[in-house]
Amino acid sequence: MSLLVLGINHNTAPVHLREKVAFSPQQVHDALNQLKQRQVVQSGVIVSTCNRTEIYCELVQPTSSVVVDWLRQFHNIDRDILLRCLYTYHDQAAAQHLMRVASGLDSLVLGEPQIFGQVKNAYAESVELEAVSGLLERLFHKTFTVAKRVRTETDIGGNAVSIAFAACSLARQIFESLKSTTVLLVGAGNTIELVAKHLYEHECRQIIVANRTRKRAKLLAEAVGAETIALEEIPEYIHRADIVISSTAALLPIIDKGIVEKALKVRRHQPMLLIDIAVPRDIEEGVGELNDAYLYTIDDLHSIVKRNREQRKNAAVQAEAIIDEESKEFMIWMCSRDAVNSIKQYRAHSQALKNEVLSRSLQALDSGSDPKRVLKELSNKLTNKLIHAPTQAMQKAARNGDECMLDMLRQSLGLDPKK
Repeated sequence: MSLLVLGINHNTAPVHLREKVAFSPQQVHDALNQLKQRQVVQSGVIVSTCNRTEIYCELVQPTSSVVVDWLRQFHNIDRDILLRCLYTYHDQAAAQHLMRVASGLDSLVLGEPQIFGQVKNAYAESVELEAVSGLLERLFHKTFTVAKRVRTETDIGGNAVSIAFAACSLARQIFESLKSTTVLLVGAGNTIELVAKHLYEHECRQIIVANRTRKRAKLLAEAVGAETIALEEIPEYIHRADIVISSTAALLPIIDKGIVEKALKVRRHQPMLLIDIAVPRDIEEGVGELNDAYLYTIDDLHSIVKRNREQRKNAAVQAEAIIDEESKEFMIWMCSRDAVNSIKQYRAHSQALKNEVLSRSLQALDSGSDPKRVLKELSNKLTNKLIHAPTQAMQKAARNGDECMLDMLRQSLGLDPKK
């Protein structure tokens, strides 16, 4: 048996090609059924996301051509175009690749955690369709354990590498818990949406969304249980906020020094964290001069992100070492599994030879043949049958000048390799 990974990702193919090779949830069922019908394929799992499409297979023979042809036909793609973007991995390299993917080491954003859930979902779907078994099933279970170990033993996912996540991480550093804090989000674009999502995941439930259009603000507010206000209402509400995070497309500052100064008086000078991730800036620069007002700009967050990316790179080195160790361990198990099968086959073959010779000898004894002659004949025939295959293998190695193979054969037969 052999393991195969075949796929394309954000490093090898542009988005227009990744779209053509992607499998929709509706297509996965048919694709797995078709894949199983290929005689060479024992089992399979399909991982399809916006950044990658990968097919994991257990094969009877170590070949990728059958799977490549099937993929080309399924999506009706020119073979040459597909081959230019495809990568393939076999056995240990295949195991190592899956472990890297599940651990976030092969992601567009190093260490991102979402891919782990996507791989688990892909595996669960194959289980449900009875499309995965044996060696591949064992590999996925091993991979889930390895990915958890990487998360536990390294900081691969512990540092913010997006502006939105960095803003939330900064808030968590200043306020140990976000449960009891009130956050004012100014704007309702993609960045603020991500901020709101991260805040909600960290159990922040007191969120106010201020936006120029209430309709857009309400869509965001409904997702996180927030209340909405108009931009012009900020002076009336800002004193409630422990944290203000702003990202709009306004050309002039929305929050000036006077607004924050009044809010701090109402708050009796309880500290306020203000994070401005807009360009041009939403919060007047002079706000940072106020006591109890802590203002951070997008440049500050970029510095945090840059530092954290370096930390993730260091963590990735540790993670790669873990994956190298674990993939080797998996291959040892895989090889020992093959050895067990080979030993069983060898024993069965030897037993069949013994039974064949013994049956003839018993028939000879029953017919009155001399026992000594029968025993001598049995030992000669059994010996000749048992040494026939190893003798041929050693002769072939000698003819080919393959000293390594000859030494290995001698060692396996208990002979001194030097003689």
